[in-house]
Amino acid sequence: MRKVSVHESIGLILAHDVTEIRVDRGVKHRAFRRGHVIAPADVERLLDLGKGTVFVQEEGSVDVHEDEAAMTVAPAVAGPGVSHDAEPYEGKVSFRAEHAGVLRIDTERLLAINSLGVPALPTLPANFPVNEGQTVAAFRIIPLTCEKAMVDAVLAQLETPLIHVDPYRLRSAAILVTGTEVFEGRIEDGFVARLTATLAAYDVPVVESVIVPDDRAVIAAEVERLAGACDLLLVTGGTSVDPDDVTVLAMADAGVEVVVKGMPVQPGNHFTVGYRGEVPMCAVPAGALFHRATACDLLLPRILAGERLDRRRIAALGLGGLAQPGTDEHFPNSTFGAGGWQ
Repeated sequence: MRKVSVHESIGLILAHDVTEIRVDRGVKHRAFRRGHVIAPADVERLLDLGKGTVFVQEEGSVDVHEDEAAMTVAPAVAGPGVSHDAEPYEGKVSFRAEHAGVLRIDTERLLAINSLGVPALPTLPANFPVNEGQTVAAFRIIPLTCEKAMVDAVLAQLETPLIHVDPYRLRSAAILVTGTEVFEGRIEDGFVARLTATLAAYDVPVVESVIVPDDRAVIAAEVERLAGACDLLLVTGGTSVDPDDVTVLAMADAGVEVVVKGMPVQPGNHFTVGYRGEVPMCAVPAGALFHRATACDLLLPRILAGERLDRRRIAALGLGGLAQPGTDEHFPNSTFGAGGWQ
C-alpha cells in the first residue's frame, strides 16, 4: 500500500474505504469501497471529501490490511449466540446477538486486547440483556494496516470465544403477594400487574399469583407449594427493615437459602435473592411499584438466563448501582447497573 496524490491515482486500486460525512444532510456512509478502480470522474468527488491523497494497493505488501485483520479476528471473537458481518464495512466488523439473552464477556481478555493499542474492540456492558439482532460489539484495527505479529497477538487472547449470549432458560414464574392490608382489600395490589409486564418482556408467563396476609406460617406454606409449580418465584411485600416484616423469615422457614438480603443498589436496596433447591426465589421491595428500574430489573435477566448469583456478583453491582434521574425512561440503556455487571 502506498500513498499517492489523488490526481495521480487514476487507474489505481483504492486500498481502503472512503467515508463521506455530511452533518448538514445527516449523512455518514461509504462513498468509495476498497478495491475500487479510481476513474477520472472520481477525482473531484474525492477532493470534495477532503482526499487530496489516497492509499492505493501495491503488490508485495507484507502488512495486514484492516479488512483482512477484521475478518481474521471476528470468527475467534464470536461464541454461541453471536454472529458477525460477512464482510467489513469501513474496516470494521460488527457482532450481533442471534437470540435474546444475556451478553457474556471475558472482561480480562477484552482488556488485554484493547491494551495492545492497535486493535479496538468496544462492546456493550457484560451481563447486558440483549435482543435478537442487536449489535453487541465491533472490531477493527485503528490504522489502515498493521504487522501480522499484532494480529497474532490478538488471536493469542482468543483461544476460546470472547463473547457469547446465554439464552433465557427459565420459562415460568409465580408471584406471591404478602400483606394483610392487600389480602383484606384495604388497598389494591399493584405488584402482579407490574411484575407480569416485566416478565412478559422476556416471554416468561406468570402461571399463578396468590395474595396472602402477613402470617409467617401461611407465607412459608405458599412458598413451599409454589416452588414446585414454577421456575422462578417472586415474593413481594414485607422486605424492609421494619421489625414486623416476616416475608424473608417465612421464606427461610420454607427452606429457601437466602444468598443476600439487601444489596448496594438504589433503588432496590432491600431486594433479596435466595434459592430453594434449583428454584430462584426473590423478595421484591415496594420500591418496584414506584420506580421503572430497580435491583429487580438489573438481576432478573441474569436469573432468567440460569445464572446462580452469589454475594460477590451482587456486591459488584455497587459500581454503577446508583440510578440517575431519568433512568426510568432509558433503562437498560443508561448508566444504572452498567459498571458492576461483571
